[in-house]
Amino acid sequence: METLLLPLSPRYIVLTISAVLTTLLATLAAFDVDTPMFGVVLVPLLVFGALTLLGIHDLLQTSHAVLRNYPIAAHLRFLLEEMRPEMRQYFFESEKDGKPFSRDTRALIYQRAKMELDKRPFGTQKDVYGDGYEWMHHSVAPRPHADEPFRITIGGPDCAKPYSASVFNISAMSYGALSPNAIRALNAGAMKGGFAHDTGEGGVSPYHREHGGDLIWEIGSGYFGCRTRDGRFDPEAFARVATDDQIKMVELKVSQGAKPGHGGVLPMAKISEEIAQIRGVGMDEDCVSPPYHKAFSTPIEMMRFIAEMRRLAGGKPTGFKLCVGHPWEFLAICKAMLVTGIYPDFIVVDGKEGGTGAAPLEFMDHLGMPMRDGISFVHNALIGIGARDRIKLGAAGKIATGFDVARAMALGADWCNSARGFMFALGCIQSLSCHTDRCPTGVTTQEPSRYRALVVPHKLERVYNYHRATLQALAELVAAAGLDHPRDIRPYHFSQRTSPSDVVSLAQLYPALRPGELLEGTDDPRFKQAWEMAQAESFAPLV
Repeated sequence: METLLLPLSPRYIVLTISAVLTTLLATLAAFDVDTPMFGVVLVPLLVFGALTLLGIHDLLQTSHAVLRNYPIAAHLRFLLEEMRPEMRQYFFESEKDGKPFSRDTRALIYQRAKMELDKRPFGTQKDVYGDGYEWMHHSVAPRPHADEPFRITIGGPDCAKPYSASVFNISAMSYGALSPNAIRALNAGAMKGGFAHDTGEGGVSPYHREHGGDLIWEIGSGYFGCRTRDGRFDPEAFARVATDDQIKMVELKVSQGAKPGHGGVLPMAKISEEIAQIRGVGMDEDCVSPPYHKAFSTPIEMMRFIAEMRRLAGGKPTGFKLCVGHPWEFLAICKAMLVTGIYPDFIVVDGKEGGTGAAPLEFMDHLGMPMRDGISFVHNALIGIGARDRIKLGAAGKIATGFDVARAMALGADWCNSARGFMFALGCIQSLSCHTDRCPTGVTTQEPSRYRALVVPHKLERVYNYHRATLQALAELVAAAGLDHPRDIRPYHFSQRTSPSDVVSLAQLYPALRPGELLEGTDDPRFKQAWEMAQAESFAPLV
């Protein structure tokens, strides 16, 4: 009896109704073929007939249990699941809740990129007594706003062609991960604003060159644009590109914040014939950068490779980017600097909160050191070996506002890079579809019908505006603190709440080493054991 009543149960009632209506409509249509009623009956017959066939398919398929138990009706679940991110973003997300970037931050970037009013009314919405709340100290004797564009010179004693860089630049995003029009707009905006555009590890494309903006050429473990057929580093190919006047610095990518130790991945769906040619790869599989480099395997070899890159580039500033992992490995690099006498001109510290087009969830959420801890560690390690004055530090990892830049510089950065901030300036709406090639705004897609929506002359102005407005906000913060330049910001200019009644300064959270302290022998628990474990001859620890 229970089986006979199953078609009338809530689970199957939609299929039952569709089947009954299909039968009735089919009967009516059979009798009214030559009458005007046939046209009236035909449309609902096709609709309910299609639903009935869908329900039968749901019953017979074996991939989704929920569809077998709730034929037709369960499709509503998949529809709602598909719409869930948009529903949350547009209807339920508060101004401060969005992830990775809050609606408030995104709106601020949009407003600055469009040169619209970016002020807020009625006071802060942040819980100023909640754990983790941070603020910058102001002065009772604020300074006039600086008119200078805030630039620094990158290039140590071994650099023949130092580069004057803005303190705020476009972080590494490859062509392939981004669309042609996105690359064009970013580089054109950088050209107009006089700031740098990091190519990412995907090689220097024609779209990077089209508008002539300053480039930082990033070389990853795939050596795209300077690789042999078997995927090894090609010195001659590297020199041909690196000596071009548009390339201002060359950067060796050791690891990336969002997926350290994983390598880079460009899904096969996003690889066009042009991308394959630029990178020197095939089109029939995902384009994968190995998690390790073939050009070196020890800290000493890494320093020698950096020296060779600098020589091949004609003496341009040469450095490396990493997300800090094992502390002894970075300290091993420091020991290799001391042993070889070879120093990079710069180091970019990428935080694990950085973005990426595609990465495993475990890597994004649980691997690598966050940017603030990383930049403080690297800054102090270089102080500890007496090399901080000859090596500039860049910081990357969820930097979007003037306050983000100021805080990173307080912890040791000389300049900051932003990737997703400039993506928002291009029109990114944080749809989280970067890895699907179906970006709704044309920023992260290789589909011409999608990226044509990104109009380069219009968007380059927004890139330029966002950069200019962010530096203006930084200038106002610096002046309010009674300082002349962001290089004067120190950790003691910031405080962080650790409980409703306890406050510490960033100087207390991130204490500084003395110059040369690692060489003299330190008792600082952050460095003591790791320094003893580090060896210039190997990344493996001494135990």
